[in-house]
Amino acid sequence: MKTLSFLLQLWKTNLLSAMEYRAAFITQILGMILNNTIYFLIWVIFFERFKEIRGWGLSDMFLVFGVAAAAFGLGVFLFGNALMLSDLIAQGKLDYYLSLPRPVLLHAIASRSVTSGLGDMLYGLLSYCASGLFSPSGLLRFLLGVLLAAAVFVSFMVLAQSLAFWFGNASAFTSLLVNAMITFAIYPVTLFEGGAKFILFTIIPAALMGAVPASFVRAFDGHTLALLALGASVLLVFSVAVFYRGLRRYESGSAIQSQV
Repeated sequence: MKTLSFLLQLWKTNLLSAMEYRAAFITQILGMILNNTIYFLIWVIFFERFKEIRGWGLSDMFLVFGVAAAAFGLGVFLFGNALMLSDLIAQGKLDYYLSLPRPVLLHAIASRSVTSGLGDMLYGLLSYCASGLFSPSGLLRFLLGVLLAAAVFVSFMVLAQSLAFWFGNASAFTSLLVNAMITFAIYPVTLFEGGAKFILFTIIPAALMGAVPASFVRAFDGHTLALLALGASVLLVFSVAVFYRGLRRYESGSAIQSQV
């Protein structure tokens, strides 16, 4: 309960800090909604020409894009430093978090919020509504699916960024993994077969951020929910274990003074 209270206060502080400059705050949110809308127009044009691709139609794309966008937005708004963790490690800036009586990983990734993530979350909800599949029960499944998909995304970010403990400055490589995760999360999973499909469920679990939760939102299925929950749980535990294993190798950057 103390950790949860600490997180709530941290998120509140991040939000109030972002809202200090109201114009910039609103602009970032609206700008991200516009950015996602323009990007999705590519799929609208595509499905105007091809009505479906291996069973996927435009309504399916609205749904999977909505889930992935909302999951990404939720993840980066609550745990924004998950995208910057490798830099904190490589530059020795974990000193500050190590000096405080709070869980190091949780404090580090939650200490920053990406304001534009709120725009992704709002866009995701609007995209779900535009899919034509909206219903009260569907909305509950959407929220649960987004929560689990966000857990998958943040866990994968922590896992990828923790490679910096072994490889030093791994920003380029981790950026590649982040972009791959986001890109493949919004593609129809039926496009991939064999080894490629295996990768999207394991090594780069983009399917667990997009196609699988979208399938659960479309219609309740206990097996799909169990698969998603299991995947999120395993990835979360594994990412935390890798981070703390890597933390044993961490070399202080004497950066505590610059953080205080």
